[in-house]
Amino acid sequence: MPRSWNDRALVAVLLARFVRARWGYRFRSRARFDAWQRRRLARFLRRLGTVPHYAGVAQPAGVELSALPVVDKGVLLEHFDGLNSRGVRLADALGVALEAERTRDFAPLVAGDLTVGLSSGTSGRRGAFLVSPRERMLWAGTVLARVLDRRSVGQLLRLWAPPVRIAFFLRAGGNLYESVASSRIRFSFHDLTEPFDTHVAALDASAAAGAGPHVLVAPASVLGALAERAHDGRLRIRPRLVISVAEVLEPEVAERIRREWGRTPRQVYQATEGLLALTCEHGSLHLNEESVHVEREWLDAERTRFTPIVTDFDRRTQIIARYRLDDVLRVDPAAPACPCGRVTTVLAAVDGRADAVLRFPHECGLREVELFPDVVRQAMAAASDAYADWRIRQRGLDLHVSLASPAPGAEARVHDLLERLLQSHEGRAVVVFDPWEAADPTVKARRIVREPARG
Repeated sequence: MPRSWNDRALVAVLLARFVRARWGYRFRSRARFDAWQRRRLARFLRRLGTVPHYAGVAQPAGVELSALPVVDKGVLLEHFDGLNSRGVRLADALGVALEAERTRDFAPLVAGDLTVGLSSGTSGRRGAFLVSPRERMLWAGTVLARVLDRRSVGQLLRLWAPPVRIAFFLRAGGNLYESVASSRIRFSFHDLTEPFDTHVAALDASAAAGAGPHVLVAPASVLGALAERAHDGRLRIRPRLVISVAEVLEPEVAERIRREWGRTPRQVYQATEGLLALTCEHGSLHLNEESVHVEREWLDAERTRFTPIVTDFDRRTQIIARYRLDDVLRVDPAAPACPCGRVTTVLAAVDGRADAVLRFPHECGLREVELFPDVVRQAMAAASDAYADWRIRQRGLDLHVSLASPAPGAEARVHDLLERLLQSHEGRAVVVFDPWEAADPTVKARRIVREPARG
C-alpha cells in the first residue's frame, strides 16, 4: 500500500532527526551549546500560549523560564486538560491506557492521533502522558541514532542487507516504542505480563534458527535474568548490542551482562516526562540536553547529586515545563570531557528515585542522616557472593532487608555491613530481615525504597 502524504512527512521527520542526532548537534564548546539551547528554549516559551494553563503567562515575545512555577506529578494530573494543547481530559486518557493494559491491545488512540502512555505509578497515583505522531518520530529518530552501534547503523542503511532484529521486553506495549518498527527493522515485542520462560524459549528457538536478535532491549532486572538463563545454557542468543531501559542499571547487573555476552550495556534513561539521557559509544550517559533543559536542585554541599527540573522543548502536545522529577542524579565534577566530542552533561549515575535516599536520625537526635543509594549498593556489594539478589525498604526507623537464596551466614554478614555503614554516618536504625518474595514482573523493579511515614 502506498504511503499517504502524512506518512511520508512523518518518515521525513524521523529521518531528519536520525541524521541530526547521529551526526549533528556538535558544538565546539559548552558556551556555544548553551547559546543554541537558549534560542530553542525561547521558541518553546513563545508557544506556551497554545495551552490553557499558561495562557495568562505566555506572551508573543515569550517569557523567562524562571517566571514559570515548578510543577510536579500532582499538578500535572490536576491540570491535565489545561497542560495539553488538545484539551484531552485525564479520565479519557487513563480510560484508553488502562483498557489497553487490560486487553494488551495498545493500538487505540485519543483525539484522533495521540498515543497514550501510562506512568508506572511507583510514586503512588498512576498518570498518563500524550504523544503526537510527530513527537513519536522525533523520539524514534533520536533513540535509533544515539543508541545503535556503528555496525547496526551500517546494516540499517544498506538496503540490500537483512533488517536489524530488535527484541524489546516491556511491561506495557505502546505505539511510542513500536514507532521504531519499519522495513529495515524487525521488531519483536515480549510482554512481561506473560510467563517469562515462554519468552526465553521463543528467543532460544529464534537463535537456533539463526534469527536471534541483534539488539536486546529490556529493563535492567530482565537483562540480568536473561544473562543468567544464557549462563545456564537455556538461552543461546548472542546480541551484539544490549540496552537497559526503565530501571536503574546496577553495577553488578551490568557486570553480569558483560561476562555473559561480552557487551557493555548501554542505557536509555526514559521517564514519563521525556527522553532524558542516553549512553554514547564510549559508554558515557549523556543528558539529552539537545531536547531537554535541565535545572538542578542540589542535594549535597559538594554538588554531586541533584534532583532534576526538566523542560522538554520537543513536546508540543503535553507541555513539560519546569517539571520536578523524583529522581536523584549524580555527576562527577572532576570527570574529563567525553571522548565522543559531545559537550552535554555526563551523568556518573542515575541513583534512583528520591525515596531511594534512606533517612535516619543522627546519634545526637538533632538532625537527619542521609544514606544515598550508591553508598548502600556499595555496602551490599561487599557480600554479593552470599545471595542472589537483595531488596531494602525503610519503614520508620527500621531497615527491612530481603535476600534471595541466601548462603549460610549471609544475614549476619549483611547485618554487620549495614550496622557499620550506619555507624560511619552516625545514624540510628534497626536492621530487620524479611523473607524474599518474587517481584511482580508488571511492576518496575526497585531495590531501595524509603516508605512514607504512616500517619
